[in-house]
Amino acid sequence: MAKSGAPSNVAGRGSARSARTRRLLIDAAIETLKSEGYAGASARAIAERAGSNQGLIFYHFGSVANLLLAALDSVSAARLEQYSESVTNVGTPSQLVDAAIDIFRKDLDAGYITVLVEMIAGASSTPGLGDEVAARIGPWKEFAQTAVENSVGDSPLVTVLPSKDVAHAIVALYLGLEMLSHLDGDREPALALFAHAKQLAGLFEAMAGSTAAKETT
Repeated sequence: MAKSGAPSNVAGRGSARSARTRRLLIDAAIETLKSEGYAGASARAIAERAGSNQGLIFYHFGSVANLLLAALDSVSAARLEQYSESVTNVGTPSQLVDAAIDIFRKDLDAGYITVLVEMIAGASSTPGLGDEVAARIGPWKEFAQTAVENSVGDSPLVTVLPSKDVAHAIVALYLGLEMLSHLDGDREPALALFAHAKQLAGLFEAMAGSTAAKETT
């Protein structure tokens, strides 16, 4: 049985009668995950940070685990909005890499990856949480696939590298780089890989241009 106030089994979502209280609790949960980690994200710690009563967590969300998922949803929504703006004018693989580098830096600076890392860590001890966290990564794959398709256009090389597979690889690699950079506090190795990725993107663009030229002759 879970200890009182500790993250518990994922339960049904509670009804929301006060948007302001929910927002305060979600913001407090985000900051608690960043500073105290999943293990320290108890009802008491979150409520104290929000200046609220512990009972409001269970009233609005049903469980601490559901509140933490709401915190992850909030962070993910904000990130997707920012990322969408970052890739609005992306038209080539090289530009896509540049956008990814900018996003990577902002994620680490804002501590967004900490929230996801801690939720993944908590999945090992909270039944049902792993599936919930995994489901929330789905939209990132869809976003990455759209960004890839917009950047490569109708290049014939797309038949060799399907955008869906490329998107899966990008999300897996990106999350892995963010997690490692978060754990060891050193982002330079990741930035070096991004530099190599930009070189490969340039080669891809050159090959795509060469292939297209041959097809028109």
